[in-house]
Formats: sequence, structure tokens, C-alpha cells
Amino acid sequence: MRKIIGIGETILDIIFQNNQPYAAVPGGSVFNGLVSLGRLGNEVLFISELGKDQVGGLIQSFMEENHISTQYIDFFPDGKSPISLAFLDEEQNAHYTFYKSFPNRRLDVPFPPIDEDDIFIMGSYFCVDPVLRKRVREFVEYATERRAIIYYDPNFRKAHVHEAIHLLPTVLENFEFADIIRGSDEDFENLFQENQVDKVYQEHVQFYCKNFLMTHGGQGVDLRTERVKAHYDAPEIPLVSTIGAGDNFNAGVLYGLLKYNIRKKDLNTLTEIQWQKIIRCGLDLSSEVCQHMDNYISRDFAKNYQL
Repeated sequence: MRKIIGIGETILDIIFQNNQPYAAVPGGSVFNGLVSLGRLGNEVLFISELGKDQVGGLIQSFMEENHISTQYIDFFPDGKSPISLAFLDEEQNAHYTFYKSFPNRRLDVPFPPIDEDDIFIMGSYFCVDPVLRKRVREFVEYATERRAIIYYDPNFRKAHVHEAIHLLPTVLENFEFADIIRGSDEDFENLFQENQVDKVYQEHVQFYCKNFLMTHGGQGVDLRTERVKAHYDAPEIPLVSTIGAGDNFNAGVLYGLLKYNIRKKDLNTLTEIQWQKIIRCGLDLSSEVCQHMDNYISRDFAKNYQL
């Protein structure tokens, strides 16, 4: 059975609606998608870090309940598990404030088992953070050597725009590792001051990675590869929260790669029909998660959607 291995932050999201706390849910960009993939019955491993505190214990239990291995989580005794406050605006988009306290030594965990055609997903500031970069690169290089499919979501938010020039070489290094890049129009506006899909692909992505997905929230998804140029509309849904929408789009794409038995050697020759089926899985999962307050698909949805 092919595995999905992720690397990224783990955090407790405290969600505010109308300036009142509404829910507290474990989150993190890569983490959210992995929870959905675990609920769908996939073998999921996660490389991350948590404090040995009450929040860390809560998240550890949640991971185990959702079939995510905690064997590659660095539970540090110094510092505290990170927390974010997510304030939903009138359009149900989240604005974040983060609270973090980490030790000096981080990600002190062994390499997980990775086999050919497993899928390795990385993303967000965690994977370009200068403090973590050396260790993150070691994991990505290992996944590349093992012939895994590398999927990268830069998830580059406004809070880090002032660092964009400094971090760009690291982002581009991640592009070079990647077999598939998926980002939102907002991510590329923050990175390159450009959000037109053809310009971003031709001027910033294509040289490093041939397979590119740009999402536009409710306006759908654009695909660019050497063989295919296509747009896919997002379904109209009752919108409750957009937290986890992009993360679960990623999860759906990974699920589609497994469902349709797409191997690393197949990626650069996929037809538009094959991509359409894969992207449909992404849209299905992201649409479902936007209709409730959780960061991941519901267990009932997962039960009905499995392979």
C-alpha cells in the first residue's frame, strides 16, 4: 500500500466568529489535509513537533484517532505547543494571530520509511523557515532519493510578505524538488506580485516544475502542464468557513493520485481527462470542508467517499 508522508507545523486553531471563540480544533496546513486522508483510509505519516503539554497531548490523541502515525513527531519538553487565533470575517475567510514558543533543538526525529511512488507533501512557512531549513531539506532530499512524488504548497501568507525577497531562494529550491506545485492566487501575489496563472507558470514555475495548479477560491482551479492547459469551476456551495479549503484540495489531489494509480513516472504524460478526475477529488474535498467549521472532511463524508 502506498503511503502519504507529510511535513509541516501542528497547531491548535481557536476559531472566532463575531469576535467570540466558537471552536478549538487541531490544525496546520499540511496537517489538515493529512487528517482527511487518514479518515479516507490511507496510511499517513507526519513529521512535525509539539510540546509535552496539555495542548500537545490533545493533538496527539486526535492524530491517533484519525489514523496518523505520531512516531515522527518531536515532542519537546522545553517550550510550548503552538496556538493560533483565527478570526473569521464577513466572507468567512480567516485572519490569523500566532503564539509560538519553541526550543533551540527541533525536529529531532528519524527518517520515516519512504518507498518509490509514495507521496511526500510539504508546505507553508514551516518549509522555508531559516531555523528549520537544514533539517527540512534533509527530509525532502531523502524523499526525493526514495523516488517519492513530491507535492509542494507554498501557502505563503501576507504575514510573511516582508520576508519574501529573503525567502525566495528557498521557495525556488522547493519548486525544484517538487513534482507538483499547488498554490492560491494570493500565495503567488505575495511571492511574486503576480497572480495571473500563465505569467506565474511561465516566469516562475515551469523552469523548476512542469505540473502546476493555481486555485482561486470560489472561482475554481487552473491547471498548467507541458501537455495540458485547463480551468475547472468550483461548485457553488453554502459557505460556512474557508479554513482548510486549500489544504483539503491538496488532500483530494493526493487521494486522486492514489485512486487512479498515478505513479511518479506517469506525471509528465497525464492527459486532460486524467487530470480532470484527479482535480475533481480536490474540489470534492475542499467543497465539503467549506460547509462546516472543522478543518478537515467529516467522518461520514469520508465513509461514503472511500476507494
